[in-house]
Formats: sequence, C-alpha cells, structure tokens
Amino acid sequence: MYRLKTLCVAVMATLMTLTGHAARAEGLPAPTGEVILTVTGNITQTNAPDAAQFDLEMLQALDASEIVTDTIWTEGEQVFVGVRLNTLLEHVGAQGETLAAVAINDYAVEIPVSDATDDGPIVAYALNGNAMHRREKGPLWVIYPYAASNKFRSEVIYSRSIWQLDRIDVKQ
Repeated sequence: MYRLKTLCVAVMATLMTLTGHAARAEGLPAPTGEVILTVTGNITQTNAPDAAQFDLEMLQALDASEIVTDTIWTEGEQVFVGVRLNTLLEHVGAQGETLAAVAINDYAVEIPVSDATDDGPIVAYALNGNAMHRREKGPLWVIYPYAASNKFRSEVIYSRSIWQLDRIDVKQ
C-alpha cells in the first residue's frame, strides 16, 4: 500500500510539472495588465520562465508605503506611494547581495540589498496621488526617504534612485 501511495504521489508530481501546474500553484499569479516590472536572477517565486513579472495592480496589491520628501529632481515636498523594496524582494524570494536595476532606456545602477530595509527605499508607482507616466519619471521610480536623514542625501543614494525602472536582476 505504501509503495502504491508513493507511486501515485510521484506520478501526480510529474504530471503537474509537465503541464505547468506545479509552477503556477507555487509561484506568483500571472499579470493580467501591461507588465511594468520584471524581476530575474536569484529568486524563488516566478510567474514566467525564470522571472517574476508584475503589472501595476499586482504591485498595488502588495503592502503600500508612503514617503513624503523633497527630491533634487522636483520642487517642494512630494508624496510617493509604492511598495517597499524589501517587501518586493521578500515577495519574489530574492536571495542575493546586489540588485542590478535597469530603466526603460537601459540606464542601469547597482543597489545593494542591504539598502532594502523597513526605513529604506520604495518602488514608487504614484506621485501626489497619481500614477506616474514616463514623462513624470514613471511608471516606477526607486525613492529613498531623503528628508528623513542625511544618510539618504548623498550622491551615492541619488545615483541609486533610478526612475523609469522596469527590470531588476538579483545577483549574488
């Protein structure tokens, strides 16, 4: 009886893998809208071949965080809403030391995973209550809480504040 049960479990696992059901059952849901962010590299949760793809609704479904700050690129205090970088990384099961963040125009920066803290950056998808379009540095912009501490007001941090973000590769 034990052998038959073990054989049945093995056959079901093989069938699920062959039909793709195992990946969907354990992975992320597939985006239904336009994909605005793709995360690749050392991640455990996927919804596409070797990648986690997100549309705006999927990002908005994650815990939202707000950063109210001034920036060197805008005038006055701004209200940014998005998902904390550490929350996003946890959601995809990221394990690594460095994030290669790439913009729509292929501009790229490296962000250490150590920046992804509860008081660190967000991947912003809204500015002052509105979705960000490409002309407003959107649809995604890595925003640090610049006004919260002088440690966020440096050339290094400003260089990591990539706008028009559309890809993140998690590296060892």
